[in-house]
Amino acid sequence: MRAFFRSLSRPGAGGHHHALFRLAECVPFLIALVVLAIELSPAHVIYTGPLLVATPALAAVTMGPKGTLAAALCAVGVSIATATHNHAWGGQQVYTNFLALFLVSTASFMTSRTERTRRQNELNQVRRIAAAAQDVLLRPVPERLGPVRAASMYLAAETGAQIGGDLYEAVETRYGVRMIVGDVRGKGLPAVRAAAVVLGAFREAVHYEDELAEVINHCAAALERDAAAASADDAPGLLEGFVTALVVQVPEGPTVEVVNRGHPPPLLLRNGEVHALYPVSPLPPLGLEEFLDGTSGTTDSYVFERGDRLLLHTDGVIEARDGDNVFFALPEAMAELQDCTLEEFLEGLHAGLMRHTRGRLADDVALIVVDRAEHGDGEAAV
Repeated sequence: MRAFFRSLSRPGAGGHHHALFRLAECVPFLIALVVLAIELSPAHVIYTGPLLVATPALAAVTMGPKGTLAAALCAVGVSIATATHNHAWGGQQVYTNFLALFLVSTASFMTSRTERTRRQNELNQVRRIAAAAQDVLLRPVPERLGPVRAASMYLAAETGAQIGGDLYEAVETRYGVRMIVGDVRGKGLPAVRAAAVVLGAFREAVHYEDELAEVINHCAAALERDAAAASADDAPGLLEGFVTALVVQVPEGPTVEVVNRGHPPPLLLRNGEVHALYPVSPLPPLGLEEFLDGTSGTTDSYVFERGDRLLLHTDGVIEARDGDNVFFALPEAMAELQDCTLEEFLEGLHAGLMRHTRGRLADDVALIVVDRAEHGDGEAAV
């Protein structure tokens, strides 16, 4: 579904920023090369000392302590080479340049080291906050919920991140076990905010809405209210955004009910074969209610018996590609892991996904897997 709306996404400038940053890192060494070229040419009468002394200070701005030290050593090497080539040893200017280079290099190295420590402390604090936010937003599902055994996993694509734009939850209610999996368009704090809005609405609605379709409609209404508030406050929010999501209900009987709002369908593993539970009437994602054509949502029912395994996932799994641009074969991976426990099943999918992408996820991944169980099979209901 994300591919369907890909044309609506705005291209990011992260690649350009990365290239400019890499170019800035090369500036100190380019200056050293320019100084070397001048000193080895007939134009060596030009005084290049200040340029060479500036290289460690420039390196400290864009690189860490190691980069600053490398730039300083490069500058010293150029100074020695040019002084030897121009027979300048013994002159006061040469030793003055060396002294200035030593002082600037020492100060730049210390500054870079202090700045690196400060940034690391800030990063550690952000990670602690992200971990706390994850405990609130994306809590691991209980091992047993009413008629099912369950397990969950979340993988953030961004390096060092704990949470992103994918969401999941599973709650035991008087109607049965109700679950949600969703994917917010976009990244960063606005995506986390949208995920929090949808999860908050879901956790409230699952306990009092009789109809499963009304649960997801409650989530859509909350998303719309937050977008309106963000627009009024001119704050980063959900403007022009949407959330693909599906809600699932597993009652005591051998069925499962699904309302799908533009999300990849759940996958049912039965006797070694994987079946996609496609919606009878496709519906648009949350945030695009104008395309509902007056309907409030359709609930589809499927057989879900003891021994069956149901996987709810986001498109970060099925759209993951290898170096040859081949998508990850999720149904085949599920079939190979059919005899594993739920935890081993998710770990196996995780390992297969990392092998396929060589450890580089392009999108966040959220997974919930449930097995149909029976009371008295060795585990107490929660």
